[in-house]
Amino acid sequence: MEIDVRNLHPLEIRLLRHVSPGETITAQRLIDELDYNIGHCNQAFSWLVAKGFLEETDRKFRTFFELTPLGYQQLENGTPALRIFNLLKESGPHSLPEIADKLTLEKSDVGSAFGILAKAGSCRMKEGNRAEAITNEAPPEVLIAKVVLAKAASAPLEESLLTKEERAFVAKNSKKRGATASPFKLIEREEVFYKLSESGLEAKKALLKANITGEELGAVTPAILASGAWKQASFRPYSLNTPPARLIPGRKNSYGAYLQWVKDKLCSLGFEEFDGPLVENEFWNGDALFMPQFHSARDIHDVYYLKNPRHAKEIEEPFLHQVAQTHENGWNTGSRGWQYTFDHEFTRRQVMRSQGTVLSAKTLPTAKVPGKYFGVVRCFRYDQVDATHGADFYQTEGIVLGHDVNLKTLLGLLKMFAEEVAGAEEVKYVPGYFPFTEPSIEVHIKHPQLGWFELGGSGIFRPEVTKALGIDVPVLAWGLGIDRMALMHLGLNDLRELFTPNIENVRMRRSN
Repeated sequence: MEIDVRNLHPLEIRLLRHVSPGETITAQRLIDELDYNIGHCNQAFSWLVAKGFLEETDRKFRTFFELTPLGYQQLENGTPALRIFNLLKESGPHSLPEIADKLTLEKSDVGSAFGILAKAGSCRMKEGNRAEAITNEAPPEVLIAKVVLAKAASAPLEESLLTKEERAFVAKNSKKRGATASPFKLIEREEVFYKLSESGLEAKKALLKANITGEELGAVTPAILASGAWKQASFRPYSLNTPPARLIPGRKNSYGAYLQWVKDKLCSLGFEEFDGPLVENEFWNGDALFMPQFHSARDIHDVYYLKNPRHAKEIEEPFLHQVAQTHENGWNTGSRGWQYTFDHEFTRRQVMRSQGTVLSAKTLPTAKVPGKYFGVVRCFRYDQVDATHGADFYQTEGIVLGHDVNLKTLLGLLKMFAEEVAGAEEVKYVPGYFPFTEPSIEVHIKHPQLGWFELGGSGIFRPEVTKALGIDVPVLAWGLGIDRMALMHLGLNDLRELFTPNIENVRMRRSN
């Protein structure tokens, strides 16, 4: 069989000439022997497999653990558990807040680390809520951390080469995504093995016969002309059958157009739009919404923290004082509050906005009564990415204030969003729980492919939220996933298609 090899790419040519029949071909081999990078390897493999010149022989999955910045910090200073044990052993009993101050650790880190030591029987809590060490040496599961961190300092750890104890430690202290709060990042790699096919062997023979090396020039540059190197060089042939590039007119992004359509629709209904920064502090992100500090309710929002600046300079008054008092004893809202000491340092901590309700809270002090407000808000929250979840997403957020608004008004708004904005034909409402609304309602819609899924939450703000921010009338609030509404409206089955790098899919998608 005659094979035309004149139009092969240099990456393909060099690979075919370099390997012998029956040899195993991997990306790492090409990197070591031909000085390819991983992109070159993937291109060459893709092209040659498509032409039938390479055959896949095996595929292996390998798991590695790589140190994160937090891991390097723990390598240098020790893990929180080891530092706490050493402090208690050398300096005697301390309360947990004292430990946090002396070791400059977060209170949540101190609590979890002390829990490890207490469970292992190395520490205990004595009278007066003071922790003390009761053994001479830290437990093995704490000491092994130092060994594993040191091993990972020079190169990522391969799971198959770790001991049972080491695997158990890294499994508890690693994440695949959002690993900044863990000492290890989990990395999964797939290694594919190839060999020359019969057609590939024929192509190799044809290359050798035609004396095509892969070093032929594909372009004439000013440097080549100036040096005269072109006189002795060989050139790659031109293909006159190559089709010309398409002329593609510009058009609006369909998802961007949908977001603008939603804004226009709400403005036409008399709503005023609000907006705000992506970076907020814990006060507006949670405290002003009556979400208790250091409480399991805070886990509803797994936020991303800012490294620098770590804290806001100040919080607006009188709202800081009123919200703090509401948390501690209910202030004058008619509530007992959460009955704990409000942390004024924690409330200044900077985070990426995790919910659009932040802007609803910030709008309340200056809102008109009656009034209607909305925003299309970008939010950031750690989540496993799948067809209906993303780590960053848009919400349409809003509030309606007035003496006469009630639950029936809210259900009417939710029906409008589900049917007119999302385009859903089947809608249902179920009771929900949010720390800042009572009653709370979740709205669900049925997607033709994905089935029922939650569109978002809503409710009537509690007095602990509204009165602390200067409002004394009922306030309806909602926060709906506009990305999910777009799935229905644009006829898609996966949220990731809204942000696809496949430009052809973007061009074909309809927009408003």
